[in-house]
Amino acid sequence: MKNKRVFFEDWGLIDYQQAWDKQEHLFSATVKTKLNNRNSELAYAEATKEHVLADAYALFEPDETFNYLVFCEHPHVYTLGKSGKADHLLLDEQGLKDKQATYYTINRGGDITYHGPGQIVSYPILDLDNFFTDIHLYLRTLEEAVILTLADYGLTAGRYPGYTGVWFDADNEKARKICAMGVRCSRWVTMHGLAFNVNPDLSYFKNIVPCGIDDKAVTSMQQELGYEVDINEVKKILKQHISVLFDMEML
Repeated sequence: MKNKRVFFEDWGLIDYQQAWDKQEHLFSATVKTKLNNRNSELAYAEATKEHVLADAYALFEPDETFNYLVFCEHPHVYTLGKSGKADHLLLDEQGLKDKQATYYTINRGGDITYHGPGQIVSYPILDLDNFFTDIHLYLRTLEEAVILTLADYGLTAGRYPGYTGVWFDADNEKARKICAMGVRCSRWVTMHGLAFNVNPDLSYFKNIVPCGIDDKAVTSMQQELGYEVDINEVKKILKQHISVLFDMEML
């Protein structure tokens, strides 16, 4: 039976390394449970061959895997994904210090991006066997949650063919990105996720080639609407859309 219960956690403003470590802990625990379940299945299959049915039944009962949806913000930080290029960071060590920013190479997909205050970073740590085992659908569903959230503020956003994330005016020269995405998935367990620009300092994006794209702009809700947005309100709306789209039972 699929477990669609999801523990929601808001970690607030948290150091990137600390958040990464916490993610890894939850991710690894879920993967370990799945591996143990797989070993139990194999033991069950072996036991049934020998007709030890009473013992086999006990071996067959799988342990439940847990799902988490994390929201947080980070102090100024740049992260480079596995497919990224180091020279897409346009700052040296002194430049990072001057900007009070840190830099990490990490184990998600994608290129370089920026996280900072005023940006909702979401880390869904889900066992997709509880939902659907399609990584492309997973990404599109996260994008849809952001698109619907923006629509609630009267903003019409969409997708850019060939790229992940959420964009405005993707079909013309005014194309600009408001949400970047990069995930890791192993044994259908996810980590990392999306970065949704609500009220961040957009000048920090000038220090990188965002997501490896050097000819498109980056924007935020604040820039599009012309005023600072209540980020806690946006979190509530985004959380609701994610919950509905994934058919989650949010805890």
